[in-house]
Amino acid sequence: MKKTFLIAGAAVLALMAGGGWWWSQRTASDAVQYRTATVERGPLQATVSASGAVNPVTQVSVGTQVSGQIKALYADFNSEVKAGQLIAQIDPETFEYRLRSAQADVEAARSVVLTAQANAAASRAAVSRAETDLTEAERTHARNLSLVEKGFIAQSEADRTRALVSSSREAVKAAQAQLGVSDAQIKSAQANVAQRDAALAQARIDLERTRITSPVNGIVIKRAIEKGQTVAASLQAPELFVIAQNLSDMQVEASVDEADVGRIRTGQKASFTVDAFPGQTFEGEVRQVRKAALNVANVVTYVAVIGFSNVGNRLLPGMTANVRVVTDARDSVLKVANSALRVRVAGVEPAQPQAAPVDRASSATNSGATGADPARAEALKSSDKPAEPVASTAQAATSGAGGPQAEFRNRLVQELQLTPEQQAKVDAIYADTRPKFMALRDLAAEERTKARERITADIRARIGDVLTPLQKPKYAALVAQAAGRQSTSGRIYLMQDGKPKAYSVRLGITDGTSTELIVGPNAPQAGELKEGAILITGVQLAGAPAATPARAAGGPRLPF
Repeated sequence: MKKTFLIAGAAVLALMAGGGWWWSQRTASDAVQYRTATVERGPLQATVSASGAVNPVTQVSVGTQVSGQIKALYADFNSEVKAGQLIAQIDPETFEYRLRSAQADVEAARSVVLTAQANAAASRAAVSRAETDLTEAERTHARNLSLVEKGFIAQSEADRTRALVSSSREAVKAAQAQLGVSDAQIKSAQANVAQRDAALAQARIDLERTRITSPVNGIVIKRAIEKGQTVAASLQAPELFVIAQNLSDMQVEASVDEADVGRIRTGQKASFTVDAFPGQTFEGEVRQVRKAALNVANVVTYVAVIGFSNVGNRLLPGMTANVRVVTDARDSVLKVANSALRVRVAGVEPAQPQAAPVDRASSATNSGATGADPARAEALKSSDKPAEPVASTAQAATSGAGGPQAEFRNRLVQELQLTPEQQAKVDAIYADTRPKFMALRDLAAEERTKARERITADIRARIGDVLTPLQKPKYAALVAQAAGRQSTSGRIYLMQDGKPKAYSVRLGITDGTSTELIVGPNAPQAGELKEGAILITGVQLAGAPAATPARAAGGPRLPF
């Protein structure tokens, strides 16, 4: 009996020990669970989201230049109108009376002119009579002088005729003066006629302005008046109608955040949706990025104008549009889920790459680009492509390095069609800047960044001097495009042999869900960072509720 009890006790102890070992192994293996996805290859688009209102390209506000009561309306909402068509009538009675009064004033002024002209004619006749009298008096005086010398008449008679000559001369002067007055009265009366004519013309214009006509061909989208309403034209004409010139060619005026406006350029493709047609997407193109900033509650935005063809006039003015502007696109690239870039696995760090001989100029440039960001520097070490395609183009072209630098230099040659002489000058510019990039290693991080920007600006300016006027706009577009494609660094984890392995990687554009994974063909990790690789997108402890992994402190800032 005792022996049986001992055997049973030993069996129980063995079962307990085995169960404990099994449970400890199960706990160890199930302590951490990973959510996974695969590295994919496919198209990717970087976009900027904004919202705005649908508006006609051209809309005209129709007002009035005269005050009065609306007597009749000839257009309503949605009315199609032609240029010059009567759309409203202000009561013209008052203006008709003013016109008649002005016409009467003109007639009166013309009568005054006729009177002045008659007076002038009388004055001319008086002048003529006075001149005749003067001539007769002079002839009589001359005859009397001759008779006095012969003794036929007394001297007093000669004196009398001399006085008569003097008075006749004064009479001529008085008549001529009166004629001058009459001529002046004619001019004054004629000026008064011109003034009355101007008042008459103004009265006619005011009467014509009581007829409100459409200035353009279009559709009435707003009517702000009713029949019988009184409108007053003061310093600012009241708005009576708003006419859209063309509803077939419209635009979205989208408010773009100042952080995103630098990525938007004229000619980029855009799409948008409206609440009126859920599930439908409309296509357009960026026609203009307005330089005037809008500051509302300390939020600065800029207006991007998205033009589109409104087939069938389906979209109406004022509709709210949610816009997506495609700022960059890739046709076939490796991409990873954005959730994978936020994952951090405790105790798993990227392996340090083995030292390899590199071009000193390229190393200097990379040091200048990443000295202030260890994660970025580590990502660059694991790839054969430096992170600053524009800033380090110089050494790439002269040292024969691969990657985006050489691609950018080749694009300059191909797309700008550089002549052999221009290519030689561009290569000389790159070679001349190599020592400057090498010297960046000796600078502090902040000074290094500023110095690299100055060198980059100098390269661009010197290359611009080599180009022709036709090549310069294309070069500016290439520089802007390259600047928009600068990469960032990040970290991902792949599952290999059931365990996570960390990689420092370079990241390109993102669509908010996936991000481009940049892996050079000669990179040491090219064989592992490939399509189909198992990617960790989340970490969860056994028994813990699922949660979205938080961004690790000190991790890279990504555009999502």
